[in-house]
Amino acid sequence: MTFRYLPLVAALAQAFSGGAMAQQAPEPTLKEVQIRSDRELEPAYNPPTATSATKIEAPLRDIPQTVNVVPQSLLRDQAAQSMQDALKVVPGVGLSHGDGQRDQVTIRGFSAIADQFVDGLRDDALYFRDLSNIEQVEVLKGPASVLYGRGSSGGLINRITKKPGINRSEVGVTLGSWNQRRGEFDLARAPQDSRFAFRITGALERADSFRDPQFLDREALAASLLFKASADTSVLLQMDHLKDSRITDFGIPALNGRPVDVRPGAYYGAANARDVDVSTSKVDSVGLTLNHRFNDSLSLRNALRYYTYSLDRNNTLTRSVNARDLTFTLNHGNVYRDEHGWFNQTELAQKTQLLGMKHQVLYGVELGQQNKDVVNFSAPVTDANGRIRNFALFNPALPTLPLSTSQTPGANNLGTFKTLAFYAQDLVELSAQWKALAGLRYDRFEQETYERMPGKSNLGRTDTSWSPRIGLVYQPSTTWSYYASWSKSFQPSGEAFSLAANNAQIAPEKTTNQEVGVKWDLPDGKSSLTASLFKLERTNIKSTDPVTNTLVPLGVQRTNGLELTFAGEVAPTWQLWAGYAFLDGEMTTSPAVDAGQPVQGKRPTLTPRHSANLWVTKALGHGFGLGGGLNYAGARFANPGNTVTLPGYTTVDAMAYYRMGSWDMQLKLNNLFDRRYIVAGHGSSPNLNLPGAPRSAQVVARYRF
Repeated sequence: MTFRYLPLVAALAQAFSGGAMAQQAPEPTLKEVQIRSDRELEPAYNPPTATSATKIEAPLRDIPQTVNVVPQSLLRDQAAQSMQDALKVVPGVGLSHGDGQRDQVTIRGFSAIADQFVDGLRDDALYFRDLSNIEQVEVLKGPASVLYGRGSSGGLINRITKKPGINRSEVGVTLGSWNQRRGEFDLARAPQDSRFAFRITGALERADSFRDPQFLDREALAASLLFKASADTSVLLQMDHLKDSRITDFGIPALNGRPVDVRPGAYYGAANARDVDVSTSKVDSVGLTLNHRFNDSLSLRNALRYYTYSLDRNNTLTRSVNARDLTFTLNHGNVYRDEHGWFNQTELAQKTQLLGMKHQVLYGVELGQQNKDVVNFSAPVTDANGRIRNFALFNPALPTLPLSTSQTPGANNLGTFKTLAFYAQDLVELSAQWKALAGLRYDRFEQETYERMPGKSNLGRTDTSWSPRIGLVYQPSTTWSYYASWSKSFQPSGEAFSLAANNAQIAPEKTTNQEVGVKWDLPDGKSSLTASLFKLERTNIKSTDPVTNTLVPLGVQRTNGLELTFAGEVAPTWQLWAGYAFLDGEMTTSPAVDAGQPVQGKRPTLTPRHSANLWVTKALGHGFGLGGGLNYAGARFANPGNTVTLPGYTTVDAMAYYRMGSWDMQLKLNNLFDRRYIVAGHGSSPNLNLPGAPRSAQVVARYRF
């Protein structure tokens, strides 16, 4: 890192070293872990372990990498019902509206469009996920290709699903502003005398929105069956279904470097949006996981997931803005996706001793194939004479449009993606105070695009890549951990999309991460604090223009940053979650020009330099409690040329609850002071900026029986 960060490094070292040096390093001991039903567990914001970073059960303090775990207790206290709700509390995460059709964020300044996983298996289909079947969300920061393959420049998101093994009967109802109605249920049985256990979760939601034509029509259902063949062998079968329909909302345009000053509900699309601007996605999946323990030191896991995904997307979005005439133009399009795929991971975990040191070794093989079929149409909105129409920027008379455009498709192809990978990882205890984590993965990734359009040729390329990771942990006491790590990942040309003529010959992008940090577990183990300094660099970055669907080469991006997180109990009956991120991102080299500005030297889009969040709850006794907090995001740039700024904002939320016996009642107030702000953008366009929600309320009731 550059010398300007040395004072920050020195301050961190001084702040954290005092407590560590004052303590002796006692001989490490293993604490007894007791498993209880989830109703017996006290609400906690500080889960001690996560599987995403190593795919083995290891304390977070042993992992030389930043891992943020958003637990079930925090999701419930904040009444989170979307991935955006869950991820906005994670430091270093920026929000994108995902073309109004999918979950999408940036992590440490880099797009994470394809970096979604579920139980460690890739889930990169483009849709909005539901939280009704999610136990917790784990965000692994920095490149993670050594275990997960392609992608993950700034990090990845792994959803941990709810699984059988407890006895539970719960139903819940949420009523909220804008006619929100949501019902959920969670039914689990684990008979003591039976080898079988099952769990079924589901949700049904209908809602309108503060955005004029917006609505939500969603249904989710998940079922899982656990079969314990013996004390050492189990088989888990999982099935999942989701259907989601809503307006494809790209937000509002910009004028003179800022989003236009209009009411939050102003919609810039078709007048008959509920007929012609709707996206409907359907996702179905089935998974089969086998776990077998050969002995105390050797175990096998094989996980298979097959999924199908379809998208019927129709949208109208801002094409351009004329600042002199105060007018704008529109583009109408249709996108149809139909895909299916499977992934299989076979992993052997071994505990052994070598040269007097304890090792936890993971050996893995991953196979997978995805077939992604896409057809898209896009055309400007014109008048009867075929001329592009202009609309008044501040009081538009929106057009009534047909559902489909009558144009030649911009793309009509089938993309196939084949993965073959081998990987190994070793978590080794060098001594009582030193641990090391090292891993290496080899990927062979094959992409082919079969064109249906006349005059276009089929495309294909095969990339091979090595992804290494190495880290060192120093633990002078049972509560302090210092670490340093280095890792590398790759992003092939197409990655999550079909190859095109302008990227088929481009070598994979490479990302390198250097990171140092400290983790402090408070002596009672109920809370922890982490701090990390990092330098991320990614080469050959590409982006897609949302209007023309063409590839735009951007260049090399670097992010230097600092992240701080505190989670857990600060005093009896007090729970706290807090985070801060400083991200100094820059496009260090780039040949691109955007909105008349060179991209080189500009900041990455949707990435605030400063962001912070705080959430605290207090149990008052007799079943009553209060909570509240704030979320701050600094100014962000909407487009690579940095010509449009999304102003910084702070929102405040509050919560009150009553929990007694079988009942949980909760009132959640969002954006308490009714702040007007822009919550997300597209990242490639200056004119697609999504307003945040005004003040709203939700009442949540849950009953266990």
